Amino acid sequence: MNGKKNIIKEKSYGFALQIITLYKLLTKERKEYVLSKQILRSGTSIGANVTEADAAISKAEFSAKMSIAYKEVMETSYWLNLLHDSRFISSTEFDDLYEECTSICKILFSILKSSGRINRE
Repeated sequence: MNGKKNIIKEKSYGFALQIITLYKLLTKERKEYVLSKQILRSGTSIGANVTEADAAISKAEFSAKMSIAYKEVMETSYWLNLLHDSRFISSTEFDDLYEECTSICKILFSILKSSGRINRE
């Protein structure tokens, strides 16, 4: 290990913890079980794929895992919007999670763009 900070790993891990907390709230207090499983899966998968990318043995493997992480963050954004618009979570609960989700999305997009994986603006 080189001791260097890995911002995307840290942010995606912290976000996964926030998603786990949301999942607990949704299932225990709001009695919502279907959407909560979806957001738990996609929201925790982001960091898992980033971690796998960090351990990649080739550029292609790195790009593929980061691409999956990017798709998972986009899916998580969808579930957050759906939970908010269906009133399972309040605007206050939504805002912080959505802001962090967007931040992670931007970082992943930048990583993919600089690796040549994304060619659009």
